[in-house]
Amino acid sequence: MVKERARILVVGGGYVGMYTALRLQRKLKAELKRGEAEITVVTPDPYMTYQPFLPEAAAGSISPRHVVVPLRRVLDGCHVVVGEVTSVDHAVRTAAVTTLATAEEGKAAELLDYDELVLAPGSISRTLPVPGLAEYGIGFKTVEEAIGLRNHVIEQMDIASSTRDPAIRDAALTFVFVGGGYAGVEALGELEDMARYAARYYHNVRPEDMKWILVEASDRILPEVGEEMGRYTVTQLRRRNIQVLLGTRLDSCADRVAVLSDGQRFPTRTLVWTAGVRPHPLLAATDLPLTDRGRLRCTAELTVDGAPHAWAAGDAAAVPDVTAAPGTETAPNAQHALRQARVLGDNIVRALRGEPLETYAHRYVGSVASLGLHKGVAQVYGRRLKGYPAWFMHRVYHLSRVPTFNRKARVLAEWTLAGLFKREIVSLGSLEHPRAEFELAAGGQPPHSPSDDPLGSS
Repeated sequence: MVKERARILVVGGGYVGMYTALRLQRKLKAELKRGEAEITVVTPDPYMTYQPFLPEAAAGSISPRHVVVPLRRVLDGCHVVVGEVTSVDHAVRTAAVTTLATAEEGKAAELLDYDELVLAPGSISRTLPVPGLAEYGIGFKTVEEAIGLRNHVIEQMDIASSTRDPAIRDAALTFVFVGGGYAGVEALGELEDMARYAARYYHNVRPEDMKWILVEASDRILPEVGEEMGRYTVTQLRRRNIQVLLGTRLDSCADRVAVLSDGQRFPTRTLVWTAGVRPHPLLAATDLPLTDRGRLRCTAELTVDGAPHAWAAGDAAAVPDVTAAPGTETAPNAQHALRQARVLGDNIVRALRGEPLETYAHRYVGSVASLGLHKGVAQVYGRRLKGYPAWFMHRVYHLSRVPTFNRKARVLAEWTLAGLFKREIVSLGSLEHPRAEFELAAGGQPPHSPSDDPLGSS
């Protein structure tokens, strides 16, 4: 029994937000029925994106709708609000929320009262003041970006196949990825694999005609899988004629020309930015304590330090790693986020019932990464795997972690069918501008010309 009625506000519908709400929904099932507890989830999207599957969605191995989990179906005991929390005043326990309706109603924001606050807004792309990046860069954090990038890559192959201008053809077939972490390496590996396969259906585009370039500012890629596996990954990518440029930065991409710190210049219509993430801007709009890096200062029990009734985990939280040296924080990755969410949900229930809190402790067990179909690297419990075994482990691990049995079954079915039939190589770039054709038919003007689109989509 909870000691008093509790209104719990969960900010964010990602890993931590969804799993925490799901945990609370199960633990407080009786209290929710009696009206002694209320759980509200405020999220910009009505779904949770399983980000490790974004590269495979971009490559066409998984349908986009199977990469996301509908929150209203999973969190049927919670009140899901599609909107954004713009600020939090924890001193009086209120949050300013904007929804799709507030603009229609002419309101700035609505104030939402709460008793317990869970901050899990996640992170956003960490960008730098690189000339041309805002105009021509492509991110890779959402399912929309992943599918847009897939359509864009295939469309560039269509452009190269149709033009007689060597400069346009060269720029269309040059693909630059900035950032050698998970997102950049896996996206590059999967898309290069997909484009190599698609080239067999073009009469005048060969795999050798395409330039794939990975730019990384440090001296190694995939630091999570260890130095040896990182070197192996570089070797394997270079064997596929992918240029891996270590110790190199992007200085400019203005006028669709990627200028690197080593002096190289690559005219390109595709520049994918995956150079890290930074805390969500919402954290700066709260009265809660932050670290020098802008993350919430938390305890090992996942409470916000010095702020009773405030909780946090995942990318937004600086959580002490009790299994490592003093002063070490847990890495902001999915492995910790999933486990922190369970402890976070349990601790909120414990606090409501007046029970002692549990300390979060999890020793990092390793990492797996896919480099394309049947290719991968892994370091798990100190053991190193490469090639097909690592790729198979990557799929098994993430299949076991994707939420709901429904999604597990659908993803497994798609993988099975993909092994029996040929890949899909269709570009649906028109999905990004679905009204363009009707506007032209109605005598209007298209929203913009293809030359004005940073992605080059028609």
